[in-house]
Amino acid sequence: MNWEQIVGQEKLKNLLKESIYNNRVGHAQLFIGKAGYGTLPLAMAFAKEIFHKENEHSSTKVEHLNHLDLHFSFPVFKEKNSGLADNFRENFREMILENPYANNEDWSRILESENKQLTIYADEIDELNKKFALKSFEGGSKILIVWQADKMNISAANKFLKFLEEPPKDTIIILTAENIDNILPTILSRTQLVEIPRIQDEDLETFLSKNHGVSEEKLKEIVFQSQGNWNAAQKLLLTENTDSEFEQLFINWVREAFQVKKKPEFLKNIVFWGRNIASWNREKQKSFLDYCAEMFRLALLQNYGSETLVYKKIDSGGFKWESFSKFIHGANIEAILEEISAADYHLERNANSKIVWTDLGIKLSRYIHKSA
Repeated sequence: MNWEQIVGQEKLKNLLKESIYNNRVGHAQLFIGKAGYGTLPLAMAFAKEIFHKENEHSSTKVEHLNHLDLHFSFPVFKEKNSGLADNFRENFREMILENPYANNEDWSRILESENKQLTIYADEIDELNKKFALKSFEGGSKILIVWQADKMNISAANKFLKFLEEPPKDTIIILTAENIDNILPTILSRTQLVEIPRIQDEDLETFLSKNHGVSEEKLKEIVFQSQGNWNAAQKLLLTENTDSEFEQLFINWVREAFQVKKKPEFLKNIVFWGRNIASWNREKQKSFLDYCAEMFRLALLQNYGSETLVYKKIDSGGFKWESFSKFIHGANIEAILEEISAADYHLERNANSKIVWTDLGIKLSRYIHKSA
């Protein structure tokens, strides 16, 4: 991972580089921040810079995750009573090479482990002790990156604490986590904390403009919705071609919902609407839920006179955005968003998608008629 491949974070990049060339690299550091902010990319670029200072020619191996002195530990599920990361190393390598900003949800999906708890187990720490007892292959530092260190169970955390207190010679440890809530205080006290902030909107916009050909309108929409998270921004880029499809389905649903109050027979149209969406893969269904939730939030802002914050409107197919917005208000927005969130929860846990979408469509038809 090269510094220039990281979105934004220029100030932090410079601080990390300076710590290397001023010989102020602590033996254990904890990078705290959302995966989409760049915690792992920064850890990898930091590791590469350390290797580059020691041996310029070997450092390029980090780019393909083939450097023999760079080790990764990450949460997995137990397979045949083994909780070693090595059992899934190739899956992890492929994911990170494709998207170093990937998060726990992405990793869980790759492992098809939605119903399994991903954990860093005690036998993984035993394996690390064996690996780091060996001499460096390149003759310099040995670096361990623990991705999602907050996923260690208690047994693993206690063993890791001993590893942290008495690290093997020339060992540098970099932990990454989204928050510190589930990390042992004794581990926290022995690490140097590096807080990774959200990516600045200007940096996101510049990176998108330079590397992805998107319209000005779409650019602003992605920057606004991603909230400084490059992983989220990438997923929004992928939905660019589905926006028109989502928009049409949203329009169809809203129109059917308004008809239901006077003509209950229109309920069957909502059932057919739900069956159509249920035929998609789960990720597309969840993306449509996100789209619906966002359109309801924007409609609320429109209704309450905050039009400057409404970065996107529906104006195709004769849809009257301003008229629709008047039906979204404080008396129903909370219930609407809760139902969408509940649908997302059930889809994540492999519920019957036809039932989920039919239930959602009917319930929201009721909420949309609620008076302010």
